[in-house]
Amino acid sequence: MLLCLTANHQNASFDLLEKLSFGAPAAASSLVAGSAFVSGAVVLATCNRFEAYLDIDEPLTGSSAVAVESTIEAMSSASGVLPEELRRSVKIITGDAVAGHLFSVTAGLESVVVGEDEISGQVGRALEAARVSGTATSTLDTLFQTATRTSREVKNHTALGGAGRSLVRLALELASSRVTDWSKTRVLLVGTGQYAATTLGALRDRGATDVRVFSPSGRAVKFASKYGIDYETSLSAAIADSDVVLTCTSTLAITPADVTNDNRRLVIDLGLPRNVDPAVATLAGVELLDLDLISRHAPVEALTAATDARALIGDAAATYLSAATVEPAIVAFRSHVFDLLDAEIERAQRRAGDSTDTVAALRHLAGVLLHGPSVRARTLAREGRGDEFVAALDALYGIAPEAVIHPLVVPDDSAPANDELAG
Repeated sequence: MLLCLTANHQNASFDLLEKLSFGAPAAASSLVAGSAFVSGAVVLATCNRFEAYLDIDEPLTGSSAVAVESTIEAMSSASGVLPEELRRSVKIITGDAVAGHLFSVTAGLESVVVGEDEISGQVGRALEAARVSGTATSTLDTLFQTATRTSREVKNHTALGGAGRSLVRLALELASSRVTDWSKTRVLLVGTGQYAATTLGALRDRGATDVRVFSPSGRAVKFASKYGIDYETSLSAAIADSDVVLTCTSTLAITPADVTNDNRRLVIDLGLPRNVDPAVATLAGVELLDLDLISRHAPVEALTAATDARALIGDAAATYLSAATVEPAIVAFRSHVFDLLDAEIERAQRRAGDSTDTVAALRHLAGVLLHGPSVRARTLAREGRGDEFVAALDALYGIAPEAVIHPLVVPDDSAPANDELAG
């Protein structure tokens, strides 16, 4: 059974999301190890979203409540957010609704900028992190891979596939009301991760040519060489020599002490955790754009494009759920065949002794015989006819797959990841 806890820019403050993004992703391993109900977990933490996707072992009504509480306690401990505050801020999604939600998130439909480009990559990296830590079950792996494929379908077949939808580009669009000519603007880019590379591309699209990079981690030289820009070794000196400072790193906080003159300057903070001390905005000549302010100016979504995308996502989720319902039948069928095979092998060995080659050949034959029906079952599921396969198993073999139990209640609530900021 799948369960999702989500807090995002619609129902949680950026301060809370900042704390969660910093500590919560590392809590997935301890959550799985310490819970009797949670068999797998994938945590997605971005600049405007925190989500924990859980694979729950026990198909019991009470298990979801226990899993939710275990997750809240684990994430609270890792992030320093009080459990009560988390309970007020997270929305719980269970059962069939989880797939549709993740597909919608991955396609960018739930982002500050609808259809943004970066979120699908962040979803992919969340899955990879879970694989590395050993918390990605086969169910979660399939769910996330399907979400990524669905996102590509949305980009390819709807108007949301247009280039340039991102929080970075929205920030630069807002900044352009303050910057008269990007080609004559001195820009300091703080950070060298993937998000910094995306930001550099957006700056160049705006016409910026005088861009230098500073990295608190010492990777500025390599980044500058790769992208053909200059690098800085002193943060305060680099800020003093810049008209626009744009930060996207996970390890730096610019303070008022780093700003050594009162020249007119725009500071854009895209980092999470926050890269710039809010007190910087009180300095003479400095204007600060942070994630909170940028999100307030997000454009209204293109209704037709979003409607088309949601229809496609609905179809994809229905197909995924149909396939998921037939998997227990396939497992039951395979178990039935191999149980019969094992019994026959045991009887043969009692009569004629051990024959390793014969046993191996029989197991291979069983696998070959099972392959065709398994493929056909998944094809029927994609066509919405999975129940025909289940009925055929019952009619031919008397096999009934384990029931898929969904939770009874789904709460009605209408209300950039750290790895890519690193550098």
